Amino acid sequence: QWRQHRQQQQQQQNQNKEQTSSASTPKNSLKPSPFFLCNYPYLLSANAKRRILLAEAMLIQQSAQNQSITHGILSGASVIFPWFILPIEREHLLQQTLLHIANASPLDLKKPLKVVFLGEEGIDEGGVRKEFFQLLTGQLFNLEFGMFVPVAEGRSIWLNKENSWSKDEYQLVGSLLGLALFNGVLLDVHLPKVLYKKLLQLPVNIEDISSLDGPLYKGLQQLLTYSPPEAVEDVFCRTFNVEWDEFGAKQSYDLIPNGSSIAVTGDNRQLYVEKMAQWMLKDSVQEQFQALYEGFTRVVHPNQLLLLTPEELELLMVGTPHLDFKELQSSTEYIGEDTWNRDHPTIQWFWEVIHQDLSLEEKQKFLLFVTGSHKAPIGGLKYIGLKIQRMGPDSNSLPTAHTCFNILLLPEYSSREKVAERLKKAIHECEGFGLK
Repeated sequence: QWRQHRQQQQQQQNQNKEQTSSASTPKNSLKPSPFFLCNYPYLLSANAKRRILLAEAMLIQQSAQNQSITHGILSGASVIFPWFILPIEREHLLQQTLLHIANASPLDLKKPLKVVFLGEEGIDEGGVRKEFFQLLTGQLFNLEFGMFVPVAEGRSIWLNKENSWSKDEYQLVGSLLGLALFNGVLLDVHLPKVLYKKLLQLPVNIEDISSLDGPLYKGLQQLLTYSPPEAVEDVFCRTFNVEWDEFGAKQSYDLIPNGSSIAVTGDNRQLYVEKMAQWMLKDSVQEQFQALYEGFTRVVHPNQLLLLTPEELELLMVGTPHLDFKELQSSTEYIGEDTWNRDHPTIQWFWEVIHQDLSLEEKQKFLLFVTGSHKAPIGGLKYIGLKIQRMGPDSNSLPTAHTCFNILLLPEYSSREKVAERLKKAIHECEGFGLK
């Protein structure tokens, strides 16, 4: 009883203190604010951010599945689809994908993606989805399609300012980028870093011109630093006007009102460079980028990307081109008999072929054959999680792969020459999903 009395006294004293302090102090000012590591993204590695984003995407997908199931039960639907299913014919890949995504609801796009190639037995546990993205990007980003143009001396592609009739296709490109990011699939695309800045809604500046046109950027830098300033007009002979060819016809645009009649001088050269950057990076492709961004944000909410820098978003979407196959070898697991390990003759021959016989292009094809992507994820090839499983004794069968799980099925070939011949044939002739 005495202890109870002391506890009651102590509680009363604490309440009196709280009432006294609340008169002069805001109610929540003394409460410690919660600590969230995500509030300090510079403390996180790119791979840690990738895992956070994929975990958040998984939670969103589960929520979308639950909503779909609940709605289906309440509405008495005879069939409930907890996945966003794309039944596609290879011959009509682009048209059918555009139609399905255009008709999909926002809830559908948040579900886990499943791709079905009609007429093929493959079940999508990740591998079918990877090939779908590979084939679709090959068509959408094809320069002959006219939506993109080469920049940076052909190393990247950029929005085609002359293409103003493909709004639906640009939305499809945006949705494709969002779906790939949302489902953890790496894309084989070469986009300039300025596009990733724009996807993150970050301001662009003069420096970003370098990712589109290196020589032009150097020329603008020379314009800004040229001395003496009074000689700028005579040396550079520029006006506030841009000219380009469109279907063989000369086109022009005034960066400021009556710009073609206003010379660039030492006094206004900074304004000229700023207007040039504004036109190149924003105004000339505003319609195209807006359609792409609308498609992208149908799948990925901008708040999901607050942790990322443009460089990290690029790594998440397209991976890293640096391939260290020694790193891949050291992280590979082996499935089979106890003797099927890194010391087995077939395994040793296999890695000799990888390191010594395959060109860089063939190594990329090997990665594509096994994982569905020819690039490494953030952190390098050690994060692929490659597994090599024994597929019976020596035979003439080709190696096969489960791209959904990054598993290579390798027969116990009897010679190094046979490993090389069978492996090269497999990686050069692989396409489709069949169980024959």
